[in-house]
Amino acid sequence: MGNVLGLINLINEKQYLKELTTHRNIASVPFGGRYRLIDFTMSNFINADISLVAVFPKERYLSLMDHLGSGKEWNLDRRSGGLFILPPIQPHETSMGDMKQFHNHLSFFERANADTVIISPGHHVCKIDYNEILAFHRENQADITVVYKDFYDGAVEKLIYHQCIVDEDGNVTDINLFNVPQAGDHISLETYVISKSLFIDLVKKCAANEEYNFLKDAVKANLHRLNVKGYHFTGELPFIHSIESFHASNMKFLNPQTLKSFFSEEWSVVTKIKHEPPAKYGQASNVKNSLIANGCDIQGTVENSILFRGVKVKKGATVKNSIIMQKGEIEEGAIVENVIADKEVRITKAKKAVGENEPLVIKKAEVI
Repeated sequence: MGNVLGLINLINEKQYLKELTTHRNIASVPFGGRYRLIDFTMSNFINADISLVAVFPKERYLSLMDHLGSGKEWNLDRRSGGLFILPPIQPHETSMGDMKQFHNHLSFFERANADTVIISPGHHVCKIDYNEILAFHRENQADITVVYKDFYDGAVEKLIYHQCIVDEDGNVTDINLFNVPQAGDHISLETYVISKSLFIDLVKKCAANEEYNFLKDAVKANLHRLNVKGYHFTGELPFIHSIESFHASNMKFLNPQTLKSFFSEEWSVVTKIKHEPPAKYGQASNVKNSLIANGCDIQGTVENSILFRGVKVKKGATVKNSIIMQKGEIEEGAIVENVIADKEVRITKAKKAVGENEPLVIKKAEVI
C-alpha cells in the first residue's frame, strides 16, 4: 500500500448542530451511546493500517484533544508515525481556508514518512475501506481521487453540498460548489486521495496566489490539467446536516442490522476507553429497544432511546425517543420525549421536557 498519511480536515466544518457545538467542534460531538463522531474516521484509518494520522482542527478543539489524547486507543502512540494534532498557529487564521493552515504546517508534510495523503472530514458516520479507494486511485493513475455518494431525497430542508459532475469514464469534469442537491446527485464527501508531492506542490502554489480553499483552488481549478477521478461510495452514510438528521442518525443505531454492519471481528469502531461498572437495572425498570451504556442506573422507563455512560433514570421517570449524554440525570416522575440532552443535564422531579416538531436540545449541564 505504501506509506499513507491520514489527514482529518476539520477546518471546513459548519456549525450545523447548534447548541451541541457551543463548546466543542462537530467532530467531538458524542454519538451512538459511547462514541464521538471523529471515532469513525479514526477507526477507518486504523482498519486500513494507516499509522500516521494528522488532525487539523479550526476552533473549539479542547474537547477533541482530551478525547484523542496521545492516540493510545487507536494504537497511534508510537515512535514511528503516530497521531498529530495541528491547530491554527495564529487565531486570525480560523477565518481563512484549509490551505492556509496546511501551508503553515508545511514542514510537517515535508517531514512525513508518506507518499500518499488521504484527506477526510471528521463527522462522517460510515464504514469505508480506504485500501479499496487507494487501489482505485492507483489503478486509474489518478492525480486526485474524489469520493462521492449519491444524495437521497429524505431531507426536507434545502441543504448545501458540493456536487460532482462525473462522466461515464469516472472522470470528474466539474464541481458545483455550495449547491442545493436533488435526489441522485453525486455529492462530494470532501474525501480525497492525492500523492504527497502533488499535495505539497498545490499547497505552495495556492499560498503564493493567496488561494486558501483545497476543493475550490486545488481541485476544481485544476480539473482541466489533472487526472481527477470520482470514486463512488455506496455504503451506509447518513448526511448529518441538522439537529433532526443527527437525532435520526443516532436512532438508526437502535436497528440491530445497522449495529451488525458497523461492528464485526474484522472491523471495529474504536473510542477512548472509560472504565465504568455494568449498567444497573432496578426491579421497577422497563427498558425497550434502547442502547444503554456502562455505568447507567435505570429505575424508570426507557424506550427507543440512547443513554450514554453514567446516566441515571429514577423511579417513575420516563425517557422516550431521546438521546441522553454522559452523566445526565432524570429525576422521579420526569417525562423526557424527543430530546437531545447534552452532558450532565438534570431534569428535576415531575418536570416535562418534550420536543414537539423537532428534537428539543438541552445545553450541557443545564437544569430544568
